[in-house]
Amino acid sequence: MNLKQRIEKLKINIPAIFLALGKKETPVWAKILAWLTVAYALSPIDLIPDFIPVLGYLDDLLILPVLVTLTIKLIPKDVFDQCLEQSKNIWKEGKPSRWYFSIGIVILWIIIILIILKFFFFKT
Repeated sequence: MNLKQRIEKLKINIPAIFLALGKKETPVWAKILAWLTVAYALSPIDLIPDFIPVLGYLDDLLILPVLVTLTIKLIPKDVFDQCLEQSKNIWKEGKPSRWYFSIGIVILWIIIILIILKFFFFKT
């Protein structure tokens, strides 16, 4: 499978993982990892910034596929197959315009930044 095919597969798997979050049959651990995976995929902030040569894109090429693979393994096969079918049609009408899904990601990164600032600058 070449890189372009892997990217296309990720474009289907990540929405399927998001859809699996709403299924009651999805185990709690799978939901936790699914939230982490979706948040990381949608987050504009990477673990390793993209401007760092070579290493900047390693997280996109390694971390995201690993998170997706682990999450899919935790979701029951029948549930994931059902979500996969739904996600194949999600891009037919263009990109979803539900901007409010990004609110959680923004709040998560604000909390992380505040924790880092507190740790480094406000030691007691």
